[in-house]
Amino acid sequence: MESFATRKIKAQIINGFIDNEQGGNPAAVVFDADNISDEDKLKIAGKLGLSETAFLSSSTIADYKLDFFTPLRRIAHCGHATIAAFSYLRQKGILLNDESSKETVDGIRKIILKGNNAFMEQVAPKYTSVKDDMNTILESLGLQKTDLIDEAQPYVINTGNSFLIIGLKEKKVLEKLQYDIALVSKLSEKYGLIGFYIFCKETVIPGRDASSRMFGPFYGIPEESATGMAAGPLACYFYDKLNIKKEHFLIEQGHFMKEPSPSLITVDLSIKDNSITGLLAGGKGKLMRYMEIEY
Repeated sequence: MESFATRKIKAQIINGFIDNEQGGNPAAVVFDADNISDEDKLKIAGKLGLSETAFLSSSTIADYKLDFFTPLRRIAHCGHATIAAFSYLRQKGILLNDESSKETVDGIRKIILKGNNAFMEQVAPKYTSVKDDMNTILESLGLQKTDLIDEAQPYVINTGNSFLIIGLKEKKVLEKLQYDIALVSKLSEKYGLIGFYIFCKETVIPGRDASSRMFGPFYGIPEESATGMAAGPLACYFYDKLNIKKEHFLIEQGHFMKEPSPSLITVDLSIKDNSITGLLAGGKGKLMRYMEIEY
């Protein structure tokens, strides 16, 4: 009986949002993916085994078409994989202009290049109150009301994806934080969240605006080392709810994970008449290694 030949694929493992050339959030990136079917992309993502794999192919309406797959399913968008891919293309001298674009199943998004850093476009924030669920939120994180900052309540904020933004007074509370998977998942489902984004203004590295953690068990993410789509909402929270009227924010993440992977996300807000009209969130990617798999 004739057997089908296996095919090989080579992927770059690129960490997005690295901090001082270290840490970051790893993504697998497969270039020249025009002839790979969606079925095979899913199979490849499963074999590579990272949380997300980005497949880059040609586009007639943007500079590149990006398809994102977890080992289980396609997802519409992935921030750290986007930053990883475009920062890498810049460092290789392939992207020479300071503006680029990506086509995804979620539409076209602008990409801005600043040096070797890549920034992705996000939309103006939408806020949803969670006041009625505050007791459950506190219980889900093992917190007391006195642990929360006094300046503003937690909010669900969406600049493309929804996250619950929660401010804590002390870094030591953020560092020791543990959560109830069932309760966090239940609240995430109710509010359509990717996850909880919890921060404090006391940072590990001086000069940053916040230190943060992201828990997304509803999407199978116990904790993530860098979340560009959550750092954007956090910067909006600083501007709109904490009344910190500036346009440039530095958000650190990943320091307090079981296996720390320090990351740095830069957010630049676009302001008109004291209102946020959009934002760019970005950072730098670094090639860590290659993986070759058969599928």
